[in-house]
Amino acid sequence: MKEIPQHLQARSGVNAVSSADRAAYNPRNNADPADAQQDAPLSADLSPYDIVKLARHPLRPMTSDYINLMFDDFMELHGDRRFGDDKAIITGFARLGQNRVMLIGQQKGKNTRERILCNFGMPNPEGYRKALLKMKLAERLKLPIVTLIDTPGANPDIGAEERGQAYAIAENIYQMIGLKTPIVNVVIGEGGSGGALGIGVGDRFAIMEYAYCSVISPEGCAAILWKDASHAPLAAEALKLTAKELLRLEIVDDIIPEPPGAAHTSPREAAATLKKALQRYLKEVTDTPLDILLDKRYGKYRRMGKFFEQQPQQAE
Repeated sequence: MKEIPQHLQARSGVNAVSSADRAAYNPRNNADPADAQQDAPLSADLSPYDIVKLARHPLRPMTSDYINLMFDDFMELHGDRRFGDDKAIITGFARLGQNRVMLIGQQKGKNTRERILCNFGMPNPEGYRKALLKMKLAERLKLPIVTLIDTPGANPDIGAEERGQAYAIAENIYQMIGLKTPIVNVVIGEGGSGGALGIGVGDRFAIMEYAYCSVISPEGCAAILWKDASHAPLAAEALKLTAKELLRLEIVDDIIPEPPGAAHTSPREAAATLKKALQRYLKEVTDTPLDILLDKRYGKYRRMGKFFEQQPQQAE
């Protein structure tokens, strides 16, 4: 029997938030992602910033939706045994088809109350420590790990810094590289910088078609480079944050297609496609001997990234 947290049961949506400053939301009552209406197919020439806005769509399916639509026998696990239970990260045992897994996903919340409770999807150190604790449990139980990434970034406030935010993320990255169990990561919405990396190391790293992943939000980048967040579309173009660019740069391993109008127009269809992709990834990684899997995982991150060197011009 599924055990979806009571605070995640609400199904009212809100307008999209800026990942730069957690802008205010306007309520859209009675908006159920599972019953969203079909929109017209999206244009083929969407700009990178258009895709960022789709990734932030208020009705885009979140971890709690995918738990309802894809997984069976979900049993939530709480707390980091040190400070508290961060609602921005959901962890628990689940079954995906015939696969028993440890599920770890980031959650933004669906209405104003939930978004405040989930800190707008920005995890605290205790959230990353909770995730690592459950990953270590999965390692002991020989369960593969599935992580669903959807965050504008880790919480940057003073309390999070005092509790060791940077260390918590770094420790997760370090530990996940060597965890002796298969790991599959999927960006389902926003993949914001270190907030995403804290649960984003694994053997397969995929991204949904209209999700994005970046070292900084377009608004944050524009504010730094041009002192003006209105240049966010230009920043989004420069950041190469779309699924197609990330695949070209060999950051992600695969792109998971979405319905013609994006995931929010048909969450059930999006969930069915994601489920098939996850089952395929899980078969690939569980069929690989563990020592080979760990070598490939380490090598993958050592090789990640494209570097271009400009040759110095000869003086005339």
